[in-house]
Amino acid sequence: MARQLRHNVEGGWYHITARGMGRREIFLEDRDREHFVELLQGLVERYGIVLHAYVLMENHYHLLIETPHANASRALQWLNVSYAAWFNAKHDGCGPLFRQRYKGIPVDGEGSWALACSVYVHLNPVRIRSLGLGKEDRAREKAGFLPTGPTREEVAARLTKLREHRWSSYPAYAGYAPKPEWLTCERLWRRVGTGKGKEDGKADYRRYLEDSLRQGEEEGAFAQITAAVAIGGAAFVERLRRRVPPSARCDTNARAWRRLLPFGEVVKAVEAVKGEGWAAFADRKGDCGRDLALYVARMNCGLSIPELAALAGTEPAAASKAIQRMRKRLPGDRKLKSVLRRVSTEIGVRET
Repeated sequence: MARQLRHNVEGGWYHITARGMGRREIFLEDRDREHFVELLQGLVERYGIVLHAYVLMENHYHLLIETPHANASRALQWLNVSYAAWFNAKHDGCGPLFRQRYKGIPVDGEGSWALACSVYVHLNPVRIRSLGLGKEDRAREKAGFLPTGPTREEVAARLTKLREHRWSSYPAYAGYAPKPEWLTCERLWRRVGTGKGKEDGKADYRRYLEDSLRQGEEEGAFAQITAAVAIGGAAFVERLRRRVPPSARCDTNARAWRRLLPFGEVVKAVEAVKGEGWAAFADRKGDCGRDLALYVARMNCGLSIPELAALAGTEPAAASKAIQRMRKRLPGDRKLKSVLRRVSTEIGVRET
């Protein structure tokens, strides 16, 4: 597996995740969670990390941090190693606790991007199958196979789960619990609030997040955060791309920074080569246009099969089969290879 390319930047913001080895639980009881929260306080005090948001789930955690001293790698290594050693000693375990090194996605700390990421972090407790927001449910809903809005009962259940999840910074953000000194909420309160004061910030943040949950908008706004190599606008991503050194080893994800494209750009390239719009050929029997777009996007957009399927208006199984068909056809189809070459030229990447 390619190792993630690290961007340690002074003042950089990052969405951090780490998962248990083999999807095993990393928190077995509340004392485990309490100790991890104690380590989060240590992360702030020892390394000068600014912790903007966090949530603890059964087999993984999410953080939104800022690094004034460009030391994310050192700080997160300390956090994971310290917790893993404590966990193994307490539960008579041995070997690695976490599946791999933490995943750190750079976030544009300006404007609305960091705010959107904090909302994504805080909504994790409701992204579960029993509340109709499991991975399969979300993929099918985005593809149009389920009602677009949640029912009143679903909204009530999701809000209850969100508010009662103790192991998150959301209660402090929303005013349901006191804010610990080591948690920084003020910056994001100001992004969504009136700027009149802390209490206004709590109410405004609570209303901003819970209204989006009531309206069923949370997935449309934040669905691609987990698949991204960066969370921000085009200028922010381009600045990060320029930081990728030419000598970056091939066992990192450096190539992903050079080729990450929006799905819409791939569609425009296919439309330009075919000389007609997506709506004209996407569902045309015997036309390879949509298959070609899915194949090129899979190589260049950094999106999962379910995400591509939703964007292309099809099911994940159908999208997977379409990509497989293209892989089998290309070696022996000179005409199709020529079309692929022209599409690749349109989007400015090497033929995939």
